[in-house]
Amino acid sequence: MSPSPRRLTAAVAALTLAAAGVVAFAAPAAAAPGDLLISEYVEGSSFNKAIELYNPSTAAVDLAAAGYSLKLYFNGSTTASTIPLTGTAAPGDVFVLAQRNSTATPVDPAITAQADQTTTASLWNGDDAIALVRGDVVVDVIGQIGVDPGAEWGSGLTSTADNTLRRNVAVVVGDADGTNPFDPALEWTGYASNTFDGLGSHGTDPEPDPDPVADCAATPVTIGSVQGSGAASPIPGQDVLIKGVVVGDFQSGGYDGYYVQDAGDGDSATSDGIFVYAPGGAAVNVGDNVSVAGAVKEQFGLTEIVAADMEVCFGGATIPEPTPLTLPASATQREALEGMYVTLPQQLAIGETFEYGRFGTITLTNGRLDTPTAVVEPGAAAVALAAANVENSITLDDGRGTQNPDPAIHPDGEVFTLAHSFRSGDLVQNATGVLDYRFDAWGVQPTEGADFTVGNPRPDVPDVGGDLKISSFNVLNYFTSIDPTPANSGDDSYYRGADTAEEFQRQQDKIVSALAEIDADVFGLLEIENNGTAVQALADALNAKVGAGTYVPVTTGVIGTDAITTAIIYKPASVAPVGAHLLMTSAVDSTWSDERNRPGLTQRFASTETGEEFVVSVNHLKSKGSACAESPDLGDGQGNCSAVRTAAAKALTTWLNTTVAPDGRAIVIGDLNSYDHEDSIDAFVAGGFTDLEKQFNGEHAYSYVFDGQLGYLDYALAQPALLADVSGVSAWHINADEPSLIDYDTSFKLPAQDALWAPDPYRSSDHDPVIVGLNLTPPDTTDPTIEVTADPSTVFPPNGKMRTVDFTIDAADDSGDDVTVELTDVTATGSSKADWEQLDDDTFRVKAVKGAVYRFTWTATDAAGNTATDTVEVVVGK
Repeated sequence: MSPSPRRLTAAVAALTLAAAGVVAFAAPAAAAPGDLLISEYVEGSSFNKAIELYNPSTAAVDLAAAGYSLKLYFNGSTTASTIPLTGTAAPGDVFVLAQRNSTATPVDPAITAQADQTTTASLWNGDDAIALVRGDVVVDVIGQIGVDPGAEWGSGLTSTADNTLRRNVAVVVGDADGTNPFDPALEWTGYASNTFDGLGSHGTDPEPDPDPVADCAATPVTIGSVQGSGAASPIPGQDVLIKGVVVGDFQSGGYDGYYVQDAGDGDSATSDGIFVYAPGGAAVNVGDNVSVAGAVKEQFGLTEIVAADMEVCFGGATIPEPTPLTLPASATQREALEGMYVTLPQQLAIGETFEYGRFGTITLTNGRLDTPTAVVEPGAAAVALAAANVENSITLDDGRGTQNPDPAIHPDGEVFTLAHSFRSGDLVQNATGVLDYRFDAWGVQPTEGADFTVGNPRPDVPDVGGDLKISSFNVLNYFTSIDPTPANSGDDSYYRGADTAEEFQRQQDKIVSALAEIDADVFGLLEIENNGTAVQALADALNAKVGAGTYVPVTTGVIGTDAITTAIIYKPASVAPVGAHLLMTSAVDSTWSDERNRPGLTQRFASTETGEEFVVSVNHLKSKGSACAESPDLGDGQGNCSAVRTAAAKALTTWLNTTVAPDGRAIVIGDLNSYDHEDSIDAFVAGGFTDLEKQFNGEHAYSYVFDGQLGYLDYALAQPALLADVSGVSAWHINADEPSLIDYDTSFKLPAQDALWAPDPYRSSDHDPVIVGLNLTPPDTTDPTIEVTADPSTVFPPNGKMRTVDFTIDAADDSGDDVTVELTDVTATGSSKADWEQLDDDTFRVKAVKGAVYRFTWTATDAAGNTATDTVEVVVGK
């Protein structure tokens, strides 16, 4: 999922060395007069970030030739991320570096207009140190290298968080000592967030326009005229005076403002509400009637007024009734309500919880939504469904713009706890608050709790029947190697799991709890560390819970070149490996991409009880998350690298069908990174494999939730002969529906949220495990027994009258199961006048005519279809 453009800052503690006043780098040489210095620092909202450098000398400076660069020290780290500088700083002039503007990283035009160099690198937040370096010489520093100040250096406007800092003109030499405490008030003047009017010049602050003045007696403009009927205000940058009622107060929590709604302009296409951005402004309350004067601004799609002045005209005003907003709703329909007090009257499902722990947001959907290619073919149908899904979803925010909010708020307005939690699929009705547009999403900032109903309770382990179970389990980067430098993101391509021993224990406890409850005879594991030992460590941890020796791994050592791999653990009491494990790689089939896919791990097993054999092939195909030059995203709903996955599917099916399992007793399990209508799954089906999830659970089966949409990436695909033995298949929904707030990871969580962890199966991964039941008991070939007696067996005298005959039937089977008995034949011989009739199941009447012989045949059938018969005679005469 593409992350929303919120600030992504690793939450790590300050280094012990730094806290002790010791830093692990050499003292820099002193900056010299004439060196460049940092003259302006911009740390605005989202991607509004820039650094201005001033050249105080009388000569132009070629930045690349002189070896200038910026070094960024994130979160107290002593390891820097470097941005080489290119271009020229003219004498007495400035040079501006800024974030590159794009759809994913939108930057205010006021910054891009002044930028001399842009970068796609991750830039700073208020707790990061920035050094201007010439070669190996540090010439100026903002912050203190090796120290994490928590949120910022300084306070108020003169701080490094969410503000603009301008260097005082009297300062002509940079601060080259990155080890000393940093107080911006000594050399800098602070300005409010997103102040850009001084960028591009040093020492020549522009003359400010007179601030507009609020006036309760003055005639305001309508808010509708400010909002306009389009996606943006028709009057950006203009000063306006509005008047209305405060319908939402979000001055604390990071939004620094409130929403005002007026009586309306009679135009349903224009919104009657607007956000007033007023950091540090006078306090207001919901119900205050206010006059606000300020400039109109478009803030990443949200129309707002930057308050210059505000006057409370009176309090206790009647708040307008919330306007109903029902889904589906188009962007135009939502735009007409932007900033207004609204309610969502429908009973909506909780769809996505990915950002709940980090930013307090969930997605509500009009029913549970399907991932398009999980239910329709790629192409136009999938594209249309994707668009419909957007109109059928909306964000429910928490009224806070800060990261890692504490406490986490339940949709009903109460505090989220383990005893008062929710899952995707639970139901929310009458969510009420203010509609706005932030972080590329429409959302409701709630002013009260919604009605909540449990609609998707936690399920028990599925009963899939059979006498042997196979399970596919994605263990979400189970790494026994702990990241030695968690603050350094440069090694995250390898160290993908826990950052600390505590995190690892929390992760392992959850995974083990889930594996133990599933109690499979064979587990195929995905996303386990490819170090040759992690699988044994997990087996040992599981055995510590369920009993020594219960599980052993298929020993493979390191396979492939990726940091993660596939693995198998199994119960030796239930199954035994037949032969060595096999790997599907390009050495087997050149169309298989070793660069893109993890090796397919394949092992034949035999039941220790029956000797019946089957093959398990565990696979993890190329993800959609990163591009493949040879297989780009075609825009048909399949995402990146579909052709790579399809080639892998064809290679694997051919190999299994012809070489590994020509007996037709193979099952492919694992994360195939494809939904079931995509080309790669079609290739498996064309190769004779049956998609067991669809076979047993239908079109809407799922094991994964992405962007609030359901589908399954985790498969069990069976060849024909093994299909006959499958007794049941189900995903156990312990992960995909659970909010990540309760997972093992302590990153981006405050202590109260860390404490929500429990050593249970829930959110042990982000994929649900898939469980398959197999019946490997030898077929029942033993016939049942049956014995029938007639009372009487001889009828006398032969007087031509109808006589009653009762039959006693004894039938049994060695299985102990019930036996079905039915009358399958009746014959009458010896007289043309013989006749009979049935009174009930075991009572008949026969005609007593001389010489007649009646033969009644009964058949017993057991559960396996085996049969036995018995025929009894009733004779008329002596």
